[in-house]
Amino acid sequence: MLSKEEGTITVRLARSAIIARLSGEPLKTGDLPPIFKEKRGVFVTLHKNQDLRGCIGYPEPVMTLLSAITDSAVNAALHDPRFPPVQPDEIAHIMIEVTVLTPPTKISAKPQDLPKHVKIGKHGIIIKKGLYQGLLLPQVAEEWGFNAKEFLSQTCIKAGLPPDAWLAGAEVFSFEGQIFTETTPNGKIVEQD
Repeated sequence: MLSKEEGTITVRLARSAIIARLSGEPLKTGDLPPIFKEKRGVFVTLHKNQDLRGCIGYPEPVMTLLSAITDSAVNAALHDPRFPPVQPDEIAHIMIEVTVLTPPTKISAKPQDLPKHVKIGKHGIIIKKGLYQGLLLPQVAEEWGFNAKEFLSQTCIKAGLPPDAWLAGAEVFSFEGQIFTETTPNGKIVEQD
């Protein structure tokens, strides 16, 4: 678990990485707590006027927290295929959220029992079947009012699978996330429960 101070650093670091890339300047990180050298999964989400503006990340701990945050932030701002790249004058109107993930764990249960193993507001979901894979962060189920079955179905849809693929041989993984977000663009940073 990250401390409140470390969580604040994650969001400031994400914003700094985007600004540095947009301005062509090098990113200056200064001295960071040791946790930023640990490998962690992370997602960076951008919102503008309460609307999603970009979200990219790494579900698996494949790089250091520092690298995962800076890479995810820049990619969410400039390379999310759902949105045009963030423009330099736009960053002042964007709120940044960083979700630091636990490693995904496969849910070993009969398909019909999977919803019993999904805790809304606590778990994020990854669904894999064949070449298809989809992920929804823990906060998505609460934001959209999904129950466990709907959350599983929406994760299948995100993967490009039929909504009931979780009942038909898909692998289902859960993970948890510690969420730090700005309350206003470049404003106060809080940890979400």
